[in-house]
Amino acid sequence: MTRAEDWRAERTRAAAEHAARLEARQAAEHAEAAEFIERFVERARAARLPAEPLRVQGYGGRGSARTPFTGWYLRRDRRAALGEEGDFYVLTAPLSVLDRIRGVRPEPVPAPLVLGQGGKDGESIDLVDALERLLPGWRG
Repeated sequence: MTRAEDWRAERTRAAAEHAARLEARQAAEHAEAAEFIERFVERARAARLPAEPLRVQGYGGRGSARTPFTGWYLRRDRRAALGEEGDFYVLTAPLSVLDRIRGVRPEPVPAPLVLGQGGKDGESIDLVDALERLLPGWRG
């Protein structure tokens, strides 16, 4: 094997190892977020926290569409929400005219521990803080 081939093989191995560590860290974060959400939904139901119909916002503020879900918006800009069953939704999408008329059915995604992470300053919020805003004292 030449030096270039050795170097390429080492870089490939290092990249694969880095990807595996990142995937494991994300899985652990999603599992922790899922535990918070499960507890929150339990407490929200017990407290009879009112849920509201969830809507998907079009990219660039171009309209919105209804969804078949009700739940709680986690961000003030209404771009992320929890359904009443504990599913996490990102509520932005490209919307066609038909989507705005008929509505859309977003797919749930694994919840992050920080909503809007990597965004502009002031646009991110910890999941537990967003939940606290909805139902103060839910953790206690």
